Amino acid sequence: MYFGGTAYLGMPQNPEFTALYIEGIEKFGLNNGTSRTNNIQLGIYDEAEKIAAERFGSENALITSSGYLAAQLTVNGLYGFGKVVYVPSSHPALWLENQYTNAKSFSEWKSEIVTQINSTEEQNWVLISNSMNNLFPEIYDFNFLAKVYNHKNIILIVDDSHGIGVNNGGMGCFIKLPKKENIECVVVASMAKALGLDAGLVLGSAKIIGKLKQTNTFIGASPPAAAALYAFIKGEEIYKKAWLKLQEHTNFLASKLTSHWKFEPGFPVFYLNNPTLAEMLLTHKILISSFPYPNADSEPINRIVLSSWHTIEDIEHLVCALK
Repeated sequence: MYFGGTAYLGMPQNPEFTALYIEGIEKFGLNNGTSRTNNIQLGIYDEAEKIAAERFGSENALITSSGYLAAQLTVNGLYGFGKVVYVPSSHPALWLENQYTNAKSFSEWKSEIVTQINSTEEQNWVLISNSMNNLFPEIYDFNFLAKVYNHKNIILIVDDSHGIGVNNGGMGCFIKLPKKENIECVVVASMAKALGLDAGLVLGSAKIIGKLKQTNTFIGASPPAAAALYAFIKGEEIYKKAWLKLQEHTNFLASKLTSHWKFEPGFPVFYLNNPTLAEMLLTHKILISSFPYPNADSEPINRIVLSSWHTIEDIEHLVCALK
């Protein structure tokens, strides 16, 4: 039995969703090996971006062939606005260059950055962060940025790859980001996790999305398969049902665990500080997420990851093994 990975909503094995994907293949073919600026264009890309913006609460959206490309396109397109600051443990997909190791917690960082922004002469800032720590589950709250002086200008770039489709009723983090005239919020995300698509997403204002669509990266890159976006567009009710099932699973397991476990309500990842947990569960033929962190010679971090493709019986079996 497998309790790992990032397919939180179980889309890769959802028969209704894969049927939509096959319909999309029959309609659009396997791929689209041309750029979005070619003189022959498929309207489904604009349609998918409009629907993504509506579903996740932004003014506009941009879709690329991967989450990594979405992140790199955005950071490279916007870093010139002002002084760039990375939140500790930001995903490498967001890096302009290798980042130095920063062991500070998000709480420590956020108190320091407000003071730094307000006390220096620098007027324009680009803050880059994950929306959460999915390894040691913690969902970040960015409302502390309300304390930044109004004459300071911020672009906040947030990677919501693990939250979109799962957190905040499936809408992800964009709707929770601060809403101030001096703060421009941009969300990037892989659609390959909860949403089950080999694609990347950028959410933001019409102005920001328009700027990013003028970059050489967007102009020159091929888009994701139209068949995948066909499934995304048609699969809204499938996503909703899978999300409800995931919440049932997450709440059920949370009710069975002791206070030694670390998790965020509604997010299907459970961490225990026990380096032998994976080996023990393997004797029960249960495989979980386990790898050394932060270095190759570090102790493994062991996490249980639930998915909508599990059943309550699967989770009961897991609970028995844990006991």
